[in-house]
Amino acid sequence: MDQIAAFGTQLIEVHDWLRGELERLRQDLASGGRPADLRAHCLAFCTAVTRHHTGEDGVAFPALAERHPELRPVIAQLEEDHQLVAHLLERIESLDGSDPEAALSELDGLTAILESHFTFEERKIVAALDALDLPEWRDQRPDYLVRGGS
Repeated sequence: MDQIAAFGTQLIEVHDWLRGELERLRQDLASGGRPADLRAHCLAFCTAVTRHHTGEDGVAFPALAERHPELRPVIAQLEEDHQLVAHLLERIESLDGSDPEAALSELDGLTAILESHFTFEERKIVAALDALDLPEWRDQRPDYLVRGGS
């Protein structure tokens, strides 16, 4: 696949990776994993989501808004979602692991919101991302398209 045409596909791949990480985190918590391990996994996941959304807000969305002004209302909704997700991530990061049911409840809420957000984003902007021709993205993959520690 041509690198230029793959930005939307790369976005979906990152979303799929984040979905998998969130499910692993939830499974670890549900199975009574060690608090230190859960905390490390949670912090890694929260950092990855934050990096992804910060990159979208700072790089992808301005590029899309400039080239596709009709997407500005969609982008505004996605940015609002990012603020809500950031708040939920802060709440999850503040949990001390002493109440696994409360943590599972927070993760369930985050899962529902992220799935809705990812699905909406994929439906609304993937085609526009695929149409972007930005040499700087070919030369250096933007943070919002990076999975995990890669």
